Amino acid sequence: MAAAAHNEFLKAQLASLPPLPAVEKLSDNVWRILGGNPGNFQLQGTNTYLLGTGRERLLIDTAQGVPVWLDSLKSVLAAENAVVTRALITHHHHDHVGGIEQLRTLDSPPVAIHKNSPDEGCEDILDGQEFSVEGATVMAVFTPGHADDHMCFVLQEENALFTGDNVLGHGTTVFKDLKEYMDSLQRMLELKPGRAYPAHGQLIEKGQEKIMEYIRHRRRREAQIVANLRAIATEESQAVGSMELVKKIYTDVDTALHLAAEGGVLQVLEKLEKEGRVGTVVTEGGTKWFLRDDKSSL
Repeated sequence: MAAAAHNEFLKAQLASLPPLPAVEKLSDNVWRILGGNPGNFQLQGTNTYLLGTGRERLLIDTAQGVPVWLDSLKSVLAAENAVVTRALITHHHHDHVGGIEQLRTLDSPPVAIHKNSPDEGCEDILDGQEFSVEGATVMAVFTPGHADDHMCFVLQEENALFTGDNVLGHGTTVFKDLKEYMDSLQRMLELKPGRAYPAHGQLIEKGQEKIMEYIRHRRRREAQIVANLRAIATEESQAVGSMELVKKIYTDVDTALHLAAEGGVLQVLEKLEKEGRVGTVVTEGGTKWFLRDDKSSL
């Protein structure tokens, strides 16, 4: 029941998104080519980007392997009299690496991804490494959290940032490790980007503002959890379960979605535990959480 309600919520979100063209030139240096894979988590589809102005081009991500993506890419390359000389992958999720084998049918360009990726046959991308073609020089920035191997890329000609799945064109994103993710958002913010090119959703004209919006959103949720822990318990004997927190925080959310919300609450609690701000106690009813005596404020 909870899964069905969550899926209906995601479908409603997807239906409300603005349409994006299959191929669009976003600047003198950047073409966006949609992956042809719209979905609840992919939004209008995976954005892949062709960079440069000369014959040799860089490609960011390869989408999911849907044939229409390769057709779109080939049409842009033909119109531009261009070839892909290297592909850079933001992270190893199926909707970003699924088109690698398709891409290799086009003159077998090398594909690069961070060493934390399970992909074989790819070059390693190093933090701070630069890649350059005529009209496009990009610097790789290691930004884990959404995935262990997540990379962003700075386009130096535009002071723009390819944000991968860390920041999307619509809504918020999911992450594997909240502490790593928040650290990465801070690093992205410090780059002070102008435009942001997300891996899903529409172009973000004010990248720095959007990253700050993401940071504030996570801090607000964290503050809610800390405030409720403080109100309920500061001693182990007064520890509280994660679902109890969900019911206190998500009072305006359908209870069928509470199980999904609990996952997010647990990620915050785990981050706070890593920071030494909360502790746990195991009871017959499962793990419970309590706020340690700290004076930090959010």
